[in-house]
Amino acid sequence: MIKLHRHALSGHSHRVELFLSLIGLPFETVDVDLLNGAHKQPPFLALNPFGQVPVIEDGDTILGDSNAILVYLAQEYADESWLPREPIAAAAVQRWLSVAAGEINAGPGAARLVAVFGAGLDHDRAKSIATALFDVLETHLDGRNFLVGAGPSIADVAGYTYIAHAPEGGVSLQPYPNIRAWLNRVEALPGFVPMQATKAGLAA
Repeated sequence: MIKLHRHALSGHSHRVELFLSLIGLPFETVDVDLLNGAHKQPPFLALNPFGQVPVIEDGDTILGDSNAILVYLAQEYADESWLPREPIAAAAVQRWLSVAAGEINAGPGAARLVAVFGAGLDHDRAKSIATALFDVLETHLDGRNFLVGAGPSIADVAGYTYIAHAPEGGVSLQPYPNIRAWLNRVEALPGFVPMQATKAGLAA
């Protein structure tokens, strides 16, 4: 059975937990005590030298980085709809994985880190990145149900969590009906599991 080393309030961890649940793959969670620095201790660093969650153990395979894990799980265990093999569709998914690692992480992800965990980041800059991203995403989702193609892909899984929890970082989703409708469609997928909410930012 796959072991998922995670933290319950980590959006990166939730991406992996969500996808494992969506594809019905059995797994067990191993909670990593980030507040007490367990991710910087030798046992965890042996799994991921970068000292970051999530990490999965799948037999002899050990992988860190949430998006890399999504790609592995999609290719190893899921049907092709989650990560198309056709070059243009595959590139479209990769584009949104890059956005998840870039603007989503630096925008709503960073804003939430400040509000929920007190991270020493520029909150105003993070919120500005988030709103610029949401303006683009709102237009992209006009007339679309999902980010790439007609059905869900790992692009949606990678994008969902930090956007859904953007209000915890002080970024409102109210001006973005297409984004909110997309979030609702992800939440309606069989096997969806939410990430634990926090009373911070606009969600306080």
